[in-house]
Amino acid sequence: MAISYMTKDGYNKLLEEVNQLESEQRPAITKQIAEARDKGDLSENAEYDAAKEAQGMLEAKIAQLKGMIANARLIDESQINTDSVQILNKVTIRNTKNNQQLVYMLVSENETDLKAGKIAVSTPIGKGLLGKKVGDFAEIQVPSGVLSFEIMNISI
Repeated sequence: MAISYMTKDGYNKLLEEVNQLESEQRPAITKQIAEARDKGDLSENAEYDAAKEAQGMLEAKIAQLKGMIANARLIDESQINTDSVQILNKVTIRNTKNNQQLVYMLVSENETDLKAGKIAVSTPIGKGLLGKKVGDFAEIQVPSGVLSFEIMNISI
C-alpha cells in the first residue's frame, strides 16, 4: 500500500472509523451469525450466508483502513506556506474560458469532500495546480478536454 499523506484530523477520523467498525459493527454481525446459526440447517440458510458475507466485507474494510493508518504520514501544518500551491492550500482559480472563479483546498485522497471544496492532490486538477504560483496559468487535461486556469490566490 502506498504512503498516504494526511492531516491530523483526517488521521483521527480514520482511527474513529476503525474503532466504530470494531466495537459496534463487528459485534452486531457476530450476533446476526449466531442468531442465523441457531435457526438450524446452514446449507439453506440465506440469513446465515448474508451475515457471513457482511462479516467478510466488514473485515476487509477494517483491514483496508488499518493499512491506510499504518502507511499514513502526518503533514506538519506549521510547515505549509503560500509561496506556491501545495497540499492543504486553498487555491482560488479563474477559468480562463468563462471567467468563473473556483476555490479548492488540496487534500489527501481519503480527505476528499467535493461538496466542501476539498479535492485530492492526485486528481488531474490537483496535480495541475501543485507548484504553481499566483499569476501562473495551469493547462489541465481532463476527460472532457483541456481546462485553463489562472491562479488568483493561495491561502491556508
